[in-house]
Amino acid sequence: MEELLAGESSSIEYKQEVPSNSEKYIKTIIAFANGNGGLLVFGIEDETCKVVGIPQEEVFLTADRVTNTITDTCQPMVDFEIKYKTVEEKTIIIVKVFPGARRPYYLKNKGITDGTYIRVSGTTRKADDFVVKELSFQGENKYYDQTIAVGYEVTKDQIDSLCSTMYDYAIKQCATPAEKAAVKRVEEKHLIAWGLLVQREDKLLPTNGFLLLTSNPFLEASIQCAVFKGVDRSVFIDRKEYSGSLFDQIDEAYQFVLRNIRMGANINGLYRKDIYELPIDSIREVIANAISHRSYLDPAKVQVAIYDDRLEITSPGMLIGGVTIEDLKSGCSRPRNRGIVSALTYMKIIEQWGSGIPKMISACRKAGLPEPELKEMGGSFRVNMFRPGEISSLATTQGTTQATQGATQATQATTQAPLSEAERVLLKEISKHPSISQKQIADELGWSVDRAKYYFKKLKRKGLIKRVGSSQTGHWELLVEEQEGDPWQK
Repeated sequence: MEELLAGESSSIEYKQEVPSNSEKYIKTIIAFANGNGGLLVFGIEDETCKVVGIPQEEVFLTADRVTNTITDTCQPMVDFEIKYKTVEEKTIIIVKVFPGARRPYYLKNKGITDGTYIRVSGTTRKADDFVVKELSFQGENKYYDQTIAVGYEVTKDQIDSLCSTMYDYAIKQCATPAEKAAVKRVEEKHLIAWGLLVQREDKLLPTNGFLLLTSNPFLEASIQCAVFKGVDRSVFIDRKEYSGSLFDQIDEAYQFVLRNIRMGANINGLYRKDIYELPIDSIREVIANAISHRSYLDPAKVQVAIYDDRLEITSPGMLIGGVTIEDLKSGCSRPRNRGIVSALTYMKIIEQWGSGIPKMISACRKAGLPEPELKEMGGSFRVNMFRPGEISSLATTQGTTQATQGATQATQATTQAPLSEAERVLLKEISKHPSISQKQIADELGWSVDRAKYYFKKLKRKGLIKRVGSSQTGHWELLVEEQEGDPWQK
């Protein structure tokens, strides 16, 4: 109940009453069905979250009217249920919409093209044409990458070349002779099984996935990389764009990130081990996931952006098939491009389906970093990996054989470092609103709550802020004054 009354979100929408124009709420019903489901609540003011209720004598008639309207206006039939709750001695009506399997759902009187709606950043909006196409793929249990590439043909030499390239790549990824021996050669039959080739009578035809893994003629199927000064996109430092086969893009983007993040050294006797500020296996996995799970119907491109405080990877296309962010964290996933995922898994570029996100979260925790942020925004899916503060050096004459100990030294070093841009922004917000909560400040800055808690904890550990009073009624007190020319610097 607390979550239900916490305010509108991507999965909750309030209506003070049932609008006379049914489209005002049916669009949201449809959007929920085309996404991860949701709750439409009648009897709560959307701006104030005040419970006003539905008049008791009208509750059941209102619920029947809503039921009939949903049934009559939505195509196909939306899966939903209606419940009643008493809150503050007032009755509210809750329409629970389940994620639909027969997508796209749309308004009958407007048709698929004009009547399909989706949820984006907590609002309902008309679906773009490419989104409607993708919803159709989902509803028919089909995959874009396994669809025949119209107008293209494939030769035996091209097939053999891809098979050979994939095998060589997989071998290079192996760490031991035994691991190499376990790698079987890719053959034509495997490409057919993965949906990268389609047999039509006596002829083999390439699918979109085959082209993406070879010549890649699609202009939107590239990856943009950039380094920015500060924590936003105001000032470019460097930028690159990589096209070509998907695995070449992954390698290029990965190397771009490594060139532009900090690296220290862990010295143990005569041996030196380089240690990057972020877990590099996770960097590669996130980039590979962005490329393999993106929507190739969306004209946008994968973007890898490096800021002072984070590495940001954005992939076109929201989560599909009812998968939520919590599902991803627990290892559950649904591939958007089944053939590409099969190929990259064989090549050891990505882990088995679903395991990459939990491993990334675990790796960041072991390195003393805040939990990466996963979020949907503007029709895309984004992962933020947060960088530590300035690191003067990870080198030590004594050395250590454990990377986690090296990461601990790096974390300790940050406490003596100059303030990061994120810390300065947080201090400024606290100075303006001392009574603000961690959740409120996270919403204000567009951060996750975990990220806000991480920086609050850092500032407290540095002795720059302290909490006065209880967590409910207290306030934050600044223990540092802004210095001219170097704001919030001790």
